[in-house]
Order: sequence, then structure tokens, then C-alpha cells
Amino acid sequence: MPTHSRVELRDLKILTDIGTYGPDDVVPEAHILDLVLTIDPSLVLIDQDGMDRVFDYDPLISEIDRLAQDVHYETQERLMTRIVEACATYASIDAVEVTLTKTPVLHGTGRLGVHLVVDADALAAMRPS
Repeated sequence: MPTHSRVELRDLKILTDIGTYGPDDVVPEAHILDLVLTIDPSLVLIDQDGMDRVFDYDPLISEIDRLAQDVHYETQERLMTRIVEACATYASIDAVEVTLTKTPVLHGTGRLGVHLVVDADALAAMRPS
């Protein structure tokens, strides 16, 4: 029996408006989201095929898309925080890893990302009462 399981979303280009830029600043062309959700193995190792037996990630992805386009963000970190808060509303998510990367960074090249790991205790503390 596995000791843990994960749902992994990689390289999702999100539509968002982050930052304030001057005339000589490099404006990112893309923001890329990586999200790793630790979930109970019983939601992956299933005895029958059926959506009622697994974690349905589609509503969470829709919520992330809504959050990304909801407002102008000054920082990547604020959007990341809101994504983690959205994850905390799902009791079946035990922990979260999120990386938000922007590109380009300089001279049309590079990726700059912020990475956050929220363990089970921290996520539990964020859950709505």
C-alpha cells in the first residue's frame, strides 16, 4: 500500500495580470503554474472505476483560473496565497506545493519562479472553520 499519493499539474500557462512595469522593464509574456497536491492514497488506488472514488481536480482548476483573472496582482506571491487558500477548502487535499514562474526575465530569456510548500499542519490551520 502506498504511503502517499499526489496529483500533479505541470506547466499550466495561466492568464493573469501581475506586476507594474516601467518603460525599460521586462514584461513577462507568460506565467506558468506547477501545482502538487498530496492526497489520500485511497483516492488513487481504487477498487472500482468511478469519479466518486477519486479526487475531482476540475473544480479546483476552474477556481485557479478564476482567481488568476480576478484582479490585478502586484506580486506572484499574493496569487499563490489565494491558490493555497482555495486548496485548503478541499478536505481531501493534505498538503500543497505550488510554483509560479514568469518568463522572460532578461533579454528575452530566463524563468523566475517562486516555490511554496504548505504541509498538512499549515494547510489544516488555513481551513475554513
